[in-house]
Amino acid sequence: MKYFSYLNSAAEITLAYSGQQPFQLFIKDFFRQHKKYGSTDRKQITHLCYCSFRLGKSLQHLPLPERILIALFLCSHENNELLSRLQPGWNEQIHLTTDQKLAFLNIAGEDLEIFPCADQISAAIDKPGFALSHFIQPDVFLRIRPGRQQQVIGKLEQSGIPFSLQNDDCVRLPNGSKADSIIDINKEAVIQDYNSQQAGDLLRLVLFDLPRTWDCCAASGGKSIMAKDTLGDIDLTVSDIREQIIVNLKKRFNEAGIHHYKTVVADLSAPIGYFKKGSFQLIIADVPCTGSGTWGRTPERLSFFTENEIDRYQQLQKKIISTAMPYLQENGYLLYITCSVFKKENEEMVDFIRATGAKTVKAAVLKGYHVKADTMFAALMRK
Repeated sequence: MKYFSYLNSAAEITLAYSGQQPFQLFIKDFFRQHKKYGSTDRKQITHLCYCSFRLGKSLQHLPLPERILIALFLCSHENNELLSRLQPGWNEQIHLTTDQKLAFLNIAGEDLEIFPCADQISAAIDKPGFALSHFIQPDVFLRIRPGRQQQVIGKLEQSGIPFSLQNDDCVRLPNGSKADSIIDINKEAVIQDYNSQQAGDLLRLVLFDLPRTWDCCAASGGKSIMAKDTLGDIDLTVSDIREQIIVNLKKRFNEAGIHHYKTVVADLSAPIGYFKKGSFQLIIADVPCTGSGTWGRTPERLSFFTENEIDRYQQLQKKIISTAMPYLQENGYLLYITCSVFKKENEEMVDFIRATGAKTVKAAVLKGYHVKADTMFAALMRK
């Protein structure tokens, strides 16, 4: 029976996965090597694997196929064909809330170990609610670029894809929506999580006109594009440790119509000598982090994350900030951002930045678990 085959294949693949690479890459390699699976098979099996990861380390005393079925039940919100065949009684309860489903299965909340290192999560976060949110895959969000709202909304309406507006510039789409087939991505709108956009709203508190700006951990350049859209034609410098990332950033900037900027390949974990002291009025530091606020999108991390990564990232963040701060002019601004939920990467890092003499303009945990978005942290500091 194909449904048992799906379940057993998902269990086999889950056991074979070691967490050494993103599961998305691992599963593609697996199916390349095992060509017996058709497109429907691949889709069903992949979904079952991802559901199983959303349990984290919960219920490990149960056989893996049983855990996968439980995870599928908790993750499903509409009638599911596999459940209807293998657990029809559960499928009849598919529209219950997560709490109600757990009660139906006689699983107590304290029996679950979904999110690792929960004792280190920021106090502002509702830990039970945040943990259970991992059974729901986050949505996709677009940030409409200035002057493009009518164009973007018109294209979405014509496409028939369901969408809603979070605000004038933020569009919510169902996960899996092929926005890039409808919208001219980077030119008309940027794919950017809701709370990443909220973090960028702190730029509106910067009191300089067209500040000399350094996006010091630029990655693909999303924060730089947002800074340009928010603050105008700023004097922009971008850097990243990875040369290929800078190559990709240049391509994205070209698509976004950004042509005047400087690039530097720089390792900020050690002192650098590229700039004069006090060169910038604004530094954007979207620093490397555990990514723990985004594990709803990469749930395999719930099972394979290790606690020592928190300290490793915090030490890297301290090095980056220590390297960057001398290049911020007096009264200049630092926008510190993570997509982490851990205190050591967030509130403790604000304390570290304060120790350099900077003051907090505004800092907040940007909670996404109740709106199907990522959870992030942002702090605007002034030297």
